[in-house]
Amino acid sequence: MYQSSQLNFHSDIVFFLNVGLKLTRGVLLYGPSGAGKTLVASALAADSGAFTLRIDGPEIFSKFFGETEARLKQCFVEARSKSPCVILLDEVDSLCSRHGERGGTDQERRVVATLLTLMDSLHVHQTDVMVLATSSKPDSVDPALRRPGRLDREVEVGVPSPDSRLDILCKLLAGVPHNVTQEQLVNISRAAHGFVGADLASLVSRGAMRAVKRVTEVTITNEDLLWAFTQVKPSAMREVLVEVPNVRWSDIGGQHELKLKLRQAVEWPLKHPDSFTRLGITAPRGVLMYGPPGCSKTMIAKALATESRLNFLSIKGPELFSKWVGESERAVREVFRRARQVAPSIVFFDELDAIGGERSSSQGGGSNVQERVLAQLLTELDGVEPLGNVTVVGATNRPDRIDKALLRPGRLDRVIYVPLPDTSTRHEIFTLQLKKTPVTNDVNIEELVQRTEGYSGAEVLAVCHEAALKALEEDLMIRQVSRSHFLTALTLVTPRTPASLLRLYQDYLNS
Repeated sequence: MYQSSQLNFHSDIVFFLNVGLKLTRGVLLYGPSGAGKTLVASALAADSGAFTLRIDGPEIFSKFFGETEARLKQCFVEARSKSPCVILLDEVDSLCSRHGERGGTDQERRVVATLLTLMDSLHVHQTDVMVLATSSKPDSVDPALRRPGRLDREVEVGVPSPDSRLDILCKLLAGVPHNVTQEQLVNISRAAHGFVGADLASLVSRGAMRAVKRVTEVTITNEDLLWAFTQVKPSAMREVLVEVPNVRWSDIGGQHELKLKLRQAVEWPLKHPDSFTRLGITAPRGVLMYGPPGCSKTMIAKALATESRLNFLSIKGPELFSKWVGESERAVREVFRRARQVAPSIVFFDELDAIGGERSSSQGGGSNVQERVLAQLLTELDGVEPLGNVTVVGATNRPDRIDKALLRPGRLDRVIYVPLPDTSTRHEIFTLQLKKTPVTNDVNIEELVQRTEGYSGAEVLAVCHEAALKALEEDLMIRQVSRSHFLTALTLVTPRTPASLLRLYQDYLNS
């Protein structure tokens, strides 16, 4: 199947329609919603000078028996009568979704069969008719439709580059009263990672609405656009990203060396690529964080994304598994496809051992779903499709269960230990927490630090939380938490990281 990442097939289409050469009968344009697939297809069809016939997938679909198939047949009859003709088949995945794994309904199967027959008939009748189909979910399109002789050319209409985003912003602001400078527009276009044309249009629209609310002067300012930037999220992120809290490094006590290692591995290559090129070194493809539960591995990953201003896709390992054959692997492909679209980005796999466990310990042999998911993950990391500015960060409590293939160079090649908080880190955690919780003068942070040796960060926070609850038990109107409340909390919240697990981490670190 021929694939291209550029729209260089434009001349082929025009040549085919004007000269009558049977170069191809169908092209599938795919990309995120709002990227301009329909606009590109319409412009290509109009530029060719051929008659254009548009079929909207969701609109043509009918609940009545046989009506959808009849509408499709009528459209193709009309296209042949008006050839040369381009049929724009918008949102083809809603009309011909793949149904093999889940059976599908009789109606879905009939519609797919009808469209396949109509596509094949274009060769039989030898008419100058081409189908330009669009989809934001190419993997959901029935595979039979993507075979040679049908939609046999696939072209990605991807997320615009920073320069393209700048051009789009300039066009959107043309004719609109504004005082945004070119330099300010450049900064916005560079920061708008993953924004497609529709997102940028929404950005300008929201900025304009904010400007309209001002009574004095209705002019879009840079401040209006920056405010709108905080309100608009990339379309490609909406289906994958659960809202991530705005976590800063300052919200995480201590761990300064760990923070520096992560910034070196993730932030520096993206923000200072020239320095890496100058010294002839490549950026790590991925990072694995391991350590006891409750040591802020997930929070650290979120802070890394926030401070680096990167898009953040958070995935829990078990969430990827599905009872449908092939669905889990497709979920992995979809995660990485989205990550590429909104790059620079971080893909964070929490509980990585759930999907990256050692294959030798799996049950069920090569057919095991975990092994297939792991194989797909390795394929994505090896870059059959280049990852570009996508960094993979994994977190686990059991590094010994991670398949060694994941840790080879070029994959998760930076392994970082996140230990239990030391004395200075616990001091910072207590200091940060007690800024929010008023305490009496007899509360001594140094004493609390000494009494919480072996506690995880989450357990230290639990001590503060439990102490506050004990104070409220005494008096709901109490204004301060006292030392006695903390001492009671320390008897209720005890360290739960077993010594055997700490020895395992030490052995793994030494190996």
